[in-house]
Amino acid sequence: MIRAEVETWKPRRGPEWSDLMIRLAAAGPSPWVVYSTASAALVVILFAAFLLGSWLQIGALAPQPVQVHLP
Repeated sequence: MIRAEVETWKPRRGPEWSDLMIRLAAAGPSPWVVYSTASAALVVILFAAFLLGSWLQIGALAPQPVQVHLP
């Protein structure tokens, strides 16, 4: 995609970076697709971490109380 834009670019007087960036942004996926995919990936990661923690019997991640026997 970027290579095609660069190869078809014809130099004018001065750079046209703003126009190139707008065209590249419009060619990408829409924001709701990106956000939906990121949300789904986060749910999968959290669910996998929960299952792994349950399987390893990690329990609470906070330090456990230490039993002290004073004489």
